[in-house]
Amino acid sequence: MDTLNLLLQGFATAATPINLMWAFIGCAIGTAVGVLPGIGPAVAVAMLLPITTKVEATASLIFFAGIYYGAMYGGSTTSILLNTPGEAGSMVTALEGNKMAKSGRAGAALATSAIGSFVAGTIATVLVTFFAPVLANFAVKLGPPEYFMLMVLAFTTVSAVLGKSTLRGLTALFVGLALGLIGIDQITAQARYTLGVPELMDGIDVVLIAVGLFAVAEALYNVMYEGKVKETRNAMSKVHMTREEWKRSWPAWLRATFIGFPFGTVPAGGSEIPTFLSYATEKKLSKNKEEFGTTGAIEGVAGPEAANNAAITATLIPLLTLGIPTSNTTAILLGAFQNYGIQPGPQLFDTNGALVWALIASLYIGNVMLLVLNLPLIGLWVKMLTIPKSYLYAGILIFSTLGVYGMRQSAFDLVLLYAFGLLGVVMRRYDFPTAPVVVGMILGPLAEAQMRNALSIGEGKWSVFLERPMSLTLIVVVLVVLVLPRVLKTVAARRAALA
Repeated sequence: MDTLNLLLQGFATAATPINLMWAFIGCAIGTAVGVLPGIGPAVAVAMLLPITTKVEATASLIFFAGIYYGAMYGGSTTSILLNTPGEAGSMVTALEGNKMAKSGRAGAALATSAIGSFVAGTIATVLVTFFAPVLANFAVKLGPPEYFMLMVLAFTTVSAVLGKSTLRGLTALFVGLALGLIGIDQITAQARYTLGVPELMDGIDVVLIAVGLFAVAEALYNVMYEGKVKETRNAMSKVHMTREEWKRSWPAWLRATFIGFPFGTVPAGGSEIPTFLSYATEKKLSKNKEEFGTTGAIEGVAGPEAANNAAITATLIPLLTLGIPTSNTTAILLGAFQNYGIQPGPQLFDTNGALVWALIASLYIGNVMLLVLNLPLIGLWVKMLTIPKSYLYAGILIFSTLGVYGMRQSAFDLVLLYAFGLLGVVMRRYDFPTAPVVVGMILGPLAEAQMRNALSIGEGKWSVFLERPMSLTLIVVVLVVLVLPRVLKTVAARRAALA
């Protein structure tokens, strides 16, 4: 009953005119970002972080949440009409959605995608409402050794999951950890690695890093390396579904929701695996198998889109309750929280309960807004595909530069911004993930403080991490995350060799 009361209070906050306005703007921008190929929610959130520094914390986070799940809705449009997934989670939607569009059923594909996203997002939000406080109540009992191991788990999973290889992911992570050490030591108050530069005494702002590595790097990379690709768009048809298509879609929506949600809640989750699993499930259960890969099966669009949105909504559970980001965008959202001096984790529901419940309530409101934005206005979003890429990336660079300069009016910050932008280009060029850099920079100083506190409790003995059951369990989980994929890969290689 307490949960329902807190949720109602959250609705009272989220439904104020100013917060509704920010939610609507976030959903609209998110949908536009999803529709435009090549610009993901991480780039949009990073680019807008400096601009919202003067906005009240609750409104700002509702705005960013709207961008995040709005992009998931909009991403299906390019997947279906252009066969160009805007996000990794939309890859599977393109398999059947584009086939449907080519056979003149683009409207039905877009309809099942939007309605499936709404159904899955709403069910997943209900699950977040009831599961997140339970996990937070459990996590609040943890001490410094457990907190430190949780952060090590975050480092490990982000490096292993978001990179094309664990080595690349860990390299990016250590770059972030090194950047996090710059500035004044929290305990000794001594300057570290500032190279005598006064501007580095306070450390490097995480917003500057995020904007440089995501927004600036995205624009520069596309200008330097992406050639002009001729895009062919399939014709639009009326956005509606027949009774038969409704009958085939709703079981896929429900199945996919419960496939996607668990993957979002675990630190090693993500939306790619559940979308493929959902697609495989629908293909196996379908009575119209001949449509898959030929004219396009509506279940092959309904399932993956629902799984994608359920997983994305569920990523808020580890972010809010443990402070662990499981995607590029949640890594930037973690920076947005810290921008307001708020640290996501077990204490968040106690220290900033009003903000958390307003954020959760905004998910319900945002889902309704997105359904309204996506079904009747699909023609408007399709027209955005005609915007020249050169104008788009020039706008990103202008917004990024003005936003970062506006934080401290420092020319040195602009030098750093474009230095990190070029670093981001190099990392993208050689397939190094950028999210671990942000995670390492944000969580590195916190992990260092918790490690020192844990060693103080253990009187300088490292065995303190092995003596506490929960800490030991987390060490085992970290080792499993690092070792298990290699074991499975080796076993699969041996079986292939024997075959």
